Amino acid sequence: MRTRAALALALYAVPCFAWGPEGHRLVGRIAQSLLNPDAETRVQSTLLPGETIASMASWADEIRSTRKETEPWHFIDIEITGSGLNMGRDCPRGNCVLGKITEFRKTWRDPQAAPTDRREALLFLIHFVGDMHQPLHCADNNDKGGNSTRVEFEGDRMNLHHLWDSALLDHMPAEDSLFDAWSHAITAADQAEWPRGTVEDWAEESFHAAKVVVYGGVFGSPGQVPQLGDNYERAADRTVEQQIEKAGVRLAAILNEP
Repeated sequence: MRTRAALALALYAVPCFAWGPEGHRLVGRIAQSLLNPDAETRVQSTLLPGETIASMASWADEIRSTRKETEPWHFIDIEITGSGLNMGRDCPRGNCVLGKITEFRKTWRDPQAAPTDRREALLFLIHFVGDMHQPLHCADNNDKGGNSTRVEFEGDRMNLHHLWDSALLDHMPAEDSLFDAWSHAITAADQAEWPRGTVEDWAEESFHAAKVVVYGGVFGSPGQVPQLGDNYERAADRTVEQQIEKAGVRLAAILNEP
């Protein structure tokens, strides 16, 4: 468990991006461990010297302030009061995380694309596959993906989005311990099952997790900030682990494509 001072600093110093740097690194590290030799060669020849999937996993967040057009690419707002994903309604003109994953997947696989375009496509893919597995990047409750919903967790007040980006992970063991445990928890059956379906299918899973776990456990009296207890944290921790594991497996599957 991280220190309370570190949590407070993170709350006010880090923007609300999916998973935060640690979560994105974990996705990248899991994916890297599952690359086949051909994919690993392609990835490393596309990245610059010294770069890895994990070290570049938050690049897309780092350039958001200077490339404003990329901001809508990190999420898709699917209202939890509705029936689920509708691409025509929720992702007009493909300007959302699902549309961009499809677009950059094509560029990454195109041997005729310019090297700079393929590298950028790879960096966006690494990040956006992680993004879409953070449930609040595939769901909304008329609260900007949880950014305007206030909660209290372990004595700290924060918005719901920050809780799922970083605060839950901050209460878990250190990154190396999580990587060791989570990577070993992934079975051969998981590696075969999780990449099946479409990106839209994966988004529906994230949406369901948001509806049932993220928002389903947030209750409070009108005018009061909900206090999230042990039951919420246990369910949330399980969801965080599974979503990061799935993201790593699915990213590896995309990069392993010939």
